[in-house]
Amino acid sequence: MKFATKVIHAGIEPDISSGAIMTPIFQTSTYVQQSVGVHKGFEYARTQNPTRNVLQNQLAALENGNFGISFASGLAATDAIIKLLKSGDHIISCNDLYGGTYRIFNKIYGKLGIQSTFVDMNTIQNISDAITPNTKLIWVETPTNPMLNLVDIEAVVKIAKQHNILVCVDNTFASPYLQTPLDLGADIVIHSATKYLGGHSDVIHGAIVVKDKAIADELYFIQNASGAVPGPQDCFLILRGIKTLHLRVQRACENAQKIADFLVAHPKVEKVNYPGLSTHPSHELAKKQMRGFGAMVSFSLKADTLAAADKVLSSTKLFSLAESLGGVESLIGHPATMTHASIPLEERKKTGVVDSLIRLSIGVEDADDLIADLEQALNA
Repeated sequence: MKFATKVIHAGIEPDISSGAIMTPIFQTSTYVQQSVGVHKGFEYARTQNPTRNVLQNQLAALENGNFGISFASGLAATDAIIKLLKSGDHIISCNDLYGGTYRIFNKIYGKLGIQSTFVDMNTIQNISDAITPNTKLIWVETPTNPMLNLVDIEAVVKIAKQHNILVCVDNTFASPYLQTPLDLGADIVIHSATKYLGGHSDVIHGAIVVKDKAIADELYFIQNASGAVPGPQDCFLILRGIKTLHLRVQRACENAQKIADFLVAHPKVEKVNYPGLSTHPSHELAKKQMRGFGAMVSFSLKADTLAAADKVLSSTKLFSLAESLGGVESLIGHPATMTHASIPLEERKKTGVVDSLIRLSIGVEDADDLIADLEQALNA
């Protein structure tokens, strides 16, 4: 089954009780049992919900996995993965990643004895050099947030397998339409489903997909025991969003390429980060590893000041100044004070998250209108 068919049909059947083509929202906390231990497969809604089950099956199909596990948010999903580890274990992660992931690694689990090392994964040798006898997880974000660096998943997997280390890939920026890390050997794929999977800026959700049953069973246990589960309404919204995933991401990618080309030529722009540019250091890797270059663009200004960035950020009319990404509408953001504010200044600067860095989430509007909006904001 090809992707455009999967998003409509994979894991989804008409409701057996009514024939409804859309999966119903099973808004219930518990289920009636015929007698003690005799039921229809559902006992309590924290553990299982029919709407959530359908979504989890579809998520698994989209990522070419066997098991999907849904959570109340992307960070709840991150939390569950770290709970696969124990005190004394060690994580290696990329040094250019979402600030919320950095925060949970350092501020939450660092206190509990799980240490993290952040390295530049553009150089694969850095991963090998960081491995210790206690390293149990390599956490890859590709493309990275917000610098749009790429990490060679197959190369990371090769190193990890030599040391019996799990590999988790945050696939939020690419979406399964553009990249399927399990096919490249990763053990775990995670999404902030709030973003492209939902696609309409109206739901918070997290998702994990794996192939291995033992890992899945442990994650299902954590999901139930810790309780960070999504409600059925949230699951319904993600199911609805997935149906147009391929259409939305394709259009947004086309827009992003045009906008990146425009920014490269603008005299007030210092640097543009977008894998679709031939000048991007990982352009060839993007062509090999992905099926498109994505819809996220970041750029820095020649006037490298917060004031200059603020002038652009506050001058757009179509790009809305807001957190998040992956919706049908275009957003503009300032990583240094928004998504990455929890990362210390010196660490941010090392990865290129300077005061003038601006991040764009490109939507599905007309590209000419978006370019005109950026032009007037830059000229302001």
